Parts: sequence; C-alpha cells; structure tokens
Amino acid sequence: MDTLSVAVFSTFVAVAAAVYYVGNGITRARNLTAERLAQYGRKISRQEEAIREREMKRPFADRAIAPIFERFGSLASRFTPIGWIERTEKRLTIAGSPGTLDANSWAVLKVVAIVVGVVLWVVIQGGLPFNQKLLTFGLLVGAGFLGPDAILNRKMAERSDAILRQLPDILDLLVISVEAGLGFDQAMARVVATVPGPLSDEFQRMITETRVGVARKDAMRSLRDRTDVEELRGFLLAMMQADSFGVSIARVLRVQAEEMRIKRRQRAQEKAYAAPVKLVGPLMLLIFAFLTILLGPAGLRISDTVLF
Repeated sequence: MDTLSVAVFSTFVAVAAAVYYVGNGITRARNLTAERLAQYGRKISRQEEAIREREMKRPFADRAIAPIFERFGSLASRFTPIGWIERTEKRLTIAGSPGTLDANSWAVLKVVAIVVGVVLWVVIQGGLPFNQKLLTFGLLVGAGFLGPDAILNRKMAERSDAILRQLPDILDLLVISVEAGLGFDQAMARVVATVPGPLSDEFQRMITETRVGVARKDAMRSLRDRTDVEELRGFLLAMMQADSFGVSIARVLRVQAEEMRIKRRQRAQEKAYAAPVKLVGPLMLLIFAFLTILLGPAGLRISDTVLF
C-alpha cells in the first residue's frame, strides 16, 4: 500500500473514531440534563456553584466538541428539503429515539456516512478500471446516503411489531386490574411495572404527563402521535371517547381486549395461510438446482455424443 493510501486510511480511522467519540459525548451531555434540572430547587448561589462544578467535571467532549457537533447539525439541516426536519423527528420518535438522536444529529450522521463512503472509495479505487471505479463510487456513496435510513426503518418496524405483539396482553392485564377495583391510572401503573417493553415505556410516559398536570386526553393524543400502530391508535381513540362521554372504562377495556385477541388470531392465520405461497419460489429454485445436478452430466455426455 502506497503512502497516499496509508494517509487516506489513517484519515478514515481518525474520522470514525472522532464520530464515535463525539456521539458518545452528545449522548452523555443529554443524559446530564435531567441531573442538572434537579439543582433548580436549591438556592441560587448553591445552584450556580453546583452547576459550575458539574460543568467543570464533565468530559471535554461534552463541554466543547458536542456543542460544535450540534451546531454543525443545525447548519446542515438548513440545506434539507422543506418538511424534512418534521418527518425525521417523527420517524426517530416512532423508532424510540435511538441514541437520543434528533433531526439535526441525524443530518450530521448522514453527511458523515457519505464522507466515510467517499474515503473508502479513495482507499480501494487504486488500480481499478474506470467503469469499476464509477460503480464502486456509486455503491459506497449510495450506501452512505441510504444506509442510515434503512437502519432507521428497520428499527421503526421492529418497535412497531413489538408494540403490536405486546398490546393484547397488556389490555388483558388492564381489564383484570380495573375489574379488581383499581382506577385506570393505577391499573396502568401496575401493568407498566409488571410488563417491560416499548409499549410499557410509552404508557409510563403518558402516566408521567398526566401526573404533571397534562389532561389524560392530551396525553393519549401525544402517545398516539408517537407510535405508528393502527391497533393502538384505535384503542386510544376508544378510551378518549369513553372519557369524553362517561362510558364505563371497564366495559370499553373488555371490548378492546376481545377485539385485540381476535385481530391477533387473524394475523396468525394470515401468516399461516401465506406460508405455502412464500415457499413456492424457494422450492422451485431447489427443484431446478436438483434437476441441474442430476441431468447436467447426462446432458453433457449426450451433447458430446451427438457432436462427435
């Protein structure tokens, strides 16, 4: 490997290490926000002293590099299409805000991924023909541009599937708790403490919002906007209507739980019926490969006999 390749590869390693270092710094900086807010209840002098000491104890990445990284994200977001920030924030929220990312940080990650793809192309393109260089450049830059979105879409789908699988069981527990005499909020808190998972996390956030003074209907609307599961939206809509018209919560919960069990059974039947159809393609390929292995040598012998 020549000197130029070594320099480019070293630059790539340095950029990757810096991105990892700064990303961890941003995550730690945001995790410290809640701890810093706890200082607001003290006297102003003690509060300022505690915040100053805490700021000085923070790593260099949290105090210097992370703000620069976030400002660069704000600058990069200005060149995005109209509405991209809102759509990205929505997608990140549905995915569970992985790594406490926001739209600005996501824009920076996409730019960094493209730069990494270009650096990789510079490292491996030496000695390749022009058409292969062009193809490799397109593949690496395309992977850098589309790769983060593909990962985010997968996280969104996984989280939505987890919520959908967890919803019927949580509704059954809610029915049991409410019919045992607990209020809706107490039953929700008991279920959240019993069943871990993404849906329980969302319900916990809804309970926290109601405890700080947000109306239950508004907290349910916020939960509906943070998820992309149609069954959960239907359940929240039914609960909001029951809260508005004074319908019995226990009755609505039982109806919703029965409906969710029926839908879960229907989804399982649909997947079972679709399995044979999905197996047709692989079976055809296996049969074709099997016939090729069996008849290939015979065909070659026949062709040799006929031609010679």
